[in-house]
Amino acid sequence: MRYWIAAALGCAAGTAAAAQAPVPVAAPEAEAAVPLIPSADFAARPLLSRPKLSPDGKWVLARTTAAGRLALALVPTGEKGVKLFALPKDTELVSFRWAGPTRALISIGKTQPWEGGEIYVTRLMLLDAATKTVGFVGDRDEGAKGDDILYVDPDGAWMLLAIQRTIYDYPSVFRVDLATRAMKEVVHQRDDVWDWYADGRGVVRAGVGYSDRKWSLVYRRSEGESFRRAGSARYDDRKASLGLLRFALDGDEGYILSDEKTGRDALYRFNYATLALGDLVFESKTNDVSDYFLSADGSKVEAVTYTDERDRVEWFDPKMKEIQAALDKAISPREAWIVSRTRDDSLLIVLVTGANDPGAYYYFSPAEGVMHKMAGINDRLKGKVLAATRPVSYQARDGLIIHGYLTLPPGRTPKGLPLVIMPHGGPFGVRDNGDYDPYVQFLANRGYAVLQPNYRGSESYGRVFEEKGNGQWGRAMQDDLDDGMDWLAKEGIADAKRVCMVGASYGGYAALWAATRNPERYRCAASLAGISDVGRQLRYSADSFHSAKAARDWKQRVQGDAGAADISPLAQVEKLKVPIFLAHGKEDTRVPIKQSALYAKALAAAGKPFEYVAYDNEGHGLDDPVHLQDYFDRLEAFLKKYNPAG
Repeated sequence: MRYWIAAALGCAAGTAAAAQAPVPVAAPEAEAAVPLIPSADFAARPLLSRPKLSPDGKWVLARTTAAGRLALALVPTGEKGVKLFALPKDTELVSFRWAGPTRALISIGKTQPWEGGEIYVTRLMLLDAATKTVGFVGDRDEGAKGDDILYVDPDGAWMLLAIQRTIYDYPSVFRVDLATRAMKEVVHQRDDVWDWYADGRGVVRAGVGYSDRKWSLVYRRSEGESFRRAGSARYDDRKASLGLLRFALDGDEGYILSDEKTGRDALYRFNYATLALGDLVFESKTNDVSDYFLSADGSKVEAVTYTDERDRVEWFDPKMKEIQAALDKAISPREAWIVSRTRDDSLLIVLVTGANDPGAYYYFSPAEGVMHKMAGINDRLKGKVLAATRPVSYQARDGLIIHGYLTLPPGRTPKGLPLVIMPHGGPFGVRDNGDYDPYVQFLANRGYAVLQPNYRGSESYGRVFEEKGNGQWGRAMQDDLDDGMDWLAKEGIADAKRVCMVGASYGGYAALWAATRNPERYRCAASLAGISDVGRQLRYSADSFHSAKAARDWKQRVQGDAGAADISPLAQVEKLKVPIFLAHGKEDTRVPIKQSALYAKALAAAGKPFEYVAYDNEGHGLDDPVHLQDYFDRLEAFLKKYNPAG
């Protein structure tokens, strides 16, 4: 399958017919019958996801699923054949990237016992596309954090890697020969420096340190200089927060995201020697800038990203700006995302998707102006009627405006509908963005309206909005969810007597707490990988912070002046009056399965109605399509019993 975009690019093939990629089937008029789509179709996992082109365009490395577990697929772009690489037992995939034309770096993580508790450790693996082999970089069985890549030589000869040798050490930086995996220390560990940064030439230029009450920056202009302390500030001083730190090609100048001037993260030039904020490079008038990208040598900004009602990219590079405009025109009203590029931009991978379209990955050659389909995200939904999702906003009880997304069941009049409130996880540093979501689409297909509120504390709405979530777990953050229900009921869209909350991770916590705090509002609650005991989770996560002060700050940010038991569903089981559905992966390293297992035990002891399922070989989510289908089927039966859509 291929689509012509040459005319939009102003190429020679301008007379060619501009074919459109298939548009999702339109939802029928109200009260028209919509067939139920099998749960297995929604649960189907992508053949490939997060694909990354090698710099020369000869290979693609992507996530896939093999035997129900995450794996990596190595795919040649010019011929058939796929090589699968399984992850080591009991590990999860953190990230992966190319290191030159024939090698790739794979970050993995796992939780392991440590001095009576648990600690999360990471390792780095090196994949050789030519020999189809994988090996570890550094120690396989020792060390704490071993995957912090600071720089990769464009030709793939060497890289800089920061490694924390033991839990008692600070990270040191090593130059690694990618052919032999031999390592040489180039920057020795310094007290309190946890994060090192390199420039576009592979020179370590700065380190950020954290102590109990402050952060500090050590800096040098060139490799021949010694590091000096450039400045420090209180740990909680947001004006001094470094955000995303990157260096320009020469001198002391670089770039930084800062919210100092407007309360929203924007991109500025920054002097690392004086810590002075320079000229504004880019800002969104309504939302935070989420990221930015420099050219390979750090000489210029290529693009910035931000999210308002949807994810957006703003290209500074004229060539890429033209390509993006052509893609947008060709596939509108869906979205086109350039997710990977070769070094010379001769070949791109483009994701074409929408809220009611799982989408597909395409190869795109700008010179030819043609898109060739690489892999569909979920071809089993092709031609099926999916629900439309639209951005909404409403006023919380204290006057704060809450943004979110509303998905209505196709074929039903939007009046008096059964409602599922689905809060996102996180809760901080995360938001919903209106992208395709199989969980949302499954529920809409079963007849439910689905509200996804970006409650206070969600990212991208600026500093003030984020800070309004501090200390508000189970309180004002929960009010925002209840207020969304009231708004939809007042609008006549939802029936306030037919509401259930369904969520995962923090969203699972919010669902359990909704049923505990306000049982009169909700008919049921469903939690996937959710938290039931806030105090236990705080203790579990304490070791992941750089200092005791940071761990205490996080505790304060979560519970504020409330006691952990005051906002924990487990501590208040006796208050529960509505049925609960619990699901959890047995290998979850973010929210251990004990959070659900202990809650299920307490529910049983208290004689409360509940259902509980634990999935083998699953982490913080469900990757095996068999497990996801089972979860959908159980959730559907649970909702049908306690909050039927009919």
